[in-house]
Amino acid sequence: MIPKGGALDGLYRFCTKHATEHTIGSLTVNTIIRLACLVLDTNCFLFDNKYYKQIRGGAMGSPFTMTLANIYMHEWEQSLIQHQHERNELYGRYIDDIFTTSNEPVETIIALLDRENAKDPNIRISYTIHDSVEFLDVLIGNIQGQLKTSVFRKPAAEPYILPYTSDHPRHIHSSTIHTALLRDVRLCSDVETFDQERLNIEIALLLNGYPPKFISHHFKQFFKTYNASSIYQD
Repeated sequence: MIPKGGALDGLYRFCTKHATEHTIGSLTVNTIIRLACLVLDTNCFLFDNKYYKQIRGGAMGSPFTMTLANIYMHEWEQSLIQHQHERNELYGRYIDDIFTTSNEPVETIIALLDRENAKDPNIRISYTIHDSVEFLDVLIGNIQGQLKTSVFRKPAAEPYILPYTSDHPRHIHSSTIHTALLRDVRLCSDVETFDQERLNIEIALLLNGYPPKFISHHFKQFFKTYNASSIYQD
């Protein structure tokens, strides 16, 4: 959890760097900091019929807290970004999940991550080093020097999709199929992997009460929309 002082210091440096004549939009940097203090200093909550004031961190789910945390992380990660850039490697972060590539020995990678871990007592990273890792909902693998991606599903995840028997308008069920297929197209790096994921979608739809004819019709419509009918088989 990020302390208020450290978060505000990071926000001030970020605003100063991106300000024009110490102003962002119609607000001065000092005004932005004062408003940030107002939000952080007046964050109260109710628990067990008692009111409490939060003195560390910010409210979970608050858009401001998320933005402030991202600014803090943006400053923290600059040395890692520079390290990856110098070696022509990948670096990506979504909130508090980071993905990187490396061709260095495992010992060198661990030493680098341990140094980063020691930089800031408020940020602790746990890491996985492997030729296949999960990042958000993507499984990313290095298969004999080739990048391969597919959909990652947690082992305990249930094959749940909006039930066909729900009271939603029928076009919502159609959109559910389209969205699921589009997600798999974006995440799968080859046709064979996508085809397996398509079968997983079909099974999930059947388990949630979708009629086979409804599924087949909207599958065909999806492939027709993207001029890919040649790779679709019932």
